[in-house]
Amino acid sequence: MISADDLIALVRNYNPKTNEALIRAAYKFGGEMHEGQMRHSGEPYFTHPVAVAAILTEQQLDDATIITALLHDTIEDTKANYSIVSDMFGEEIAKLVDGVTKLTNLQLSSVETKQAENFRKLFMAMSKDMRVILVKLADRLHNMRTIRSMRAEKQMQKARETMDIFAPLAGRMGMQWMREELEDLAFKVLNPEARSSIIRRFITMQRETGDVIQRITGDMRHELVKAKIGAEVFGRAKKPYSIWRKMQEKDQSFSRLSDIYGFRVITGTEEDCYRTLGAIHQRWRAVPGRFKDYISQPKTNGYRSIHTTVSGRDGKRVEVQIRTHQMHDVAETGVAAHWSYRDGVRGQNPFAVDPAKWIAQLTEQFDGEDDHEDFLEAVKLEMYSDQVFCFTPKGEVVKLPRGATPIDFAYAIHTRIGNACVGAKIDNMRVPLWTRVKNGQSVDIITAEGQTPQTTWLDIATTGKAKTAIRRSLREADRDRFITLGRELARSAFAHVRKKATDKALEAAAKQLRLGSADEVLARLGSAELTGREVVQAIYPDLQPKPGNVVDARRAVIGLLPGQKFQRATCCQPLPGERIVGITFRGEGVVVHAIDCVRLVEYDNQPDRWLDLHWHEGSHAAVYGATLDVTIGNDAGVLGRICTLIGESRANISDLEFMDRKPDFYRLLIYVELRDAEHLHTLVGALAAESDVAAIERYRQSAPNAAQTATAHRTA
Repeated sequence: MISADDLIALVRNYNPKTNEALIRAAYKFGGEMHEGQMRHSGEPYFTHPVAVAAILTEQQLDDATIITALLHDTIEDTKANYSIVSDMFGEEIAKLVDGVTKLTNLQLSSVETKQAENFRKLFMAMSKDMRVILVKLADRLHNMRTIRSMRAEKQMQKARETMDIFAPLAGRMGMQWMREELEDLAFKVLNPEARSSIIRRFITMQRETGDVIQRITGDMRHELVKAKIGAEVFGRAKKPYSIWRKMQEKDQSFSRLSDIYGFRVITGTEEDCYRTLGAIHQRWRAVPGRFKDYISQPKTNGYRSIHTTVSGRDGKRVEVQIRTHQMHDVAETGVAAHWSYRDGVRGQNPFAVDPAKWIAQLTEQFDGEDDHEDFLEAVKLEMYSDQVFCFTPKGEVVKLPRGATPIDFAYAIHTRIGNACVGAKIDNMRVPLWTRVKNGQSVDIITAEGQTPQTTWLDIATTGKAKTAIRRSLREADRDRFITLGRELARSAFAHVRKKATDKALEAAAKQLRLGSADEVLARLGSAELTGREVVQAIYPDLQPKPGNVVDARRAVIGLLPGQKFQRATCCQPLPGERIVGITFRGEGVVVHAIDCVRLVEYDNQPDRWLDLHWHEGSHAAVYGATLDVTIGNDAGVLGRICTLIGESRANISDLEFMDRKPDFYRLLIYVELRDAEHLHTLVGALAAESDVAAIERYRQSAPNAAQTATAHRTA
């Protein structure tokens, strides 16, 4: 454990005017409060707060943050309380210690709803004083560095929490070094075999190729000296988790992965950054599409740097980051640069971001989102996003995550603009709303009175703010229709357990599900955001439908008018468990299609014929036809074994049709009768595992001719 003298020396390195007496008093007080407490590793507990404080000195943080680190567990784990800390060290430090204590008590890896609530609390704590989060991140970093002393299940929980929440939060705050270390420490717990494999491959590669980093660093320094540019050059291999993630994203093996080395050039001036870029591009060929200028268009957390990827020695790609010393300080400490000291003076870095403005910008995107699951999705979308920069017709810059569309752009300007959007122009050319916006493009949104968001926009939008606004608008527009449908779904679900969906029961369900009212429960039911089973279990958690209670096939679909009949469309053969929609036919009832059926495009301009339908929850009899397209080896007994396997899966074969006969294989359509979509997937999995089955997929008709259309309407 570092002594008080050593800790003070670390602080004095960047802040000679530090309040040595107060830090020493905090060290003494923390040691006394934690006296006798031990960590899982067997070390005295106080070694942990001291290590957290030391981590924060690396970011050159102020005295209040260092003292908070020393005391951050005293209110929670010792006899100390808020009043004692406040009397001894002042109100500011007491509030910071209390804030860290409250964050520590949040169970951030619990069920979805609770996790979303805790995210809200986390953002609230950040909005009061960002230093609370800085201490918590350093606390988590030290815990991850010493995680091996915890029991196995606790290690897995902490590692997942780190990977899902704390690592991306550190990245979003601009502390990329901390994000990378947290990710790699979590990766070591979650997938140790993959990490060890990557490290072994690195060692083998270095043995075969020598020290690539040293050679390329030397080459870059040589080019900069030739161009008379004063700069420092550093190179490193990327972290194992970063490499593994690239392998997963690109579906490539380690040997095919190229950009596994990163280099950083630190210059004296902004002008030298661009001169360095020119010198590097003159010597090495730039990789198209891998250039980003975050100096002219900085990230929201203040990050500035030029990124380029070039083909280095032996065609290997290397990433180069170019920045000034001031930019580098912000890149290393991110939002924390606001509190950092240099030579005893609070940092005056012109690139440091005001944390209050930064957190306001982040939390503003989630205001008004009442749905916990949507809020959680929105937060994660924003936390993991990389950015592109585009312009309004007036030249104003709009920052969006990579992959954003004009819909996201419209909502970034104003919710009203987004809701009224009917089209967009990019660089004065009309484009579809699903077009991906690229860096430097000018986007012009076309609006119209009376326009409202479309359901398909949810698949187009990428930002949390846009998705939140679209969902809210859709809920308001369709609320009455969803409530009506939800009431029918609720009636059916409650009847299944011999109960009634009374107003009182629905109010009780709303309370259990933390929704505002019974109408809100019904609206969520009608929009498929809740299931009838979830509503019933909210009130009667121990009630389940009796086994063997099979849904009557004649009443298997919910959402029809009284007396209205239905038929399953033969083109898509929808099964229970799949999302469905109904198309009405005068005198013939309703034809039920799968929501992704290609035939539905024929009725796009006839919205009055569409019905929102749902399958009845519960067990269904194996009476629903589906068609399998199977290719099998042409050998004795193969077809018999396939038929036996289908029978063992409790599916009935209603017909066989040979489509192609070759000397070595047969292709045939097998018509089977199944219970539901899960039954289909189980059967397909069992057949796919059979060695004599060369290929298998679900068969659905493509766009039919007129004769097929008429047949499909008359049969079910």
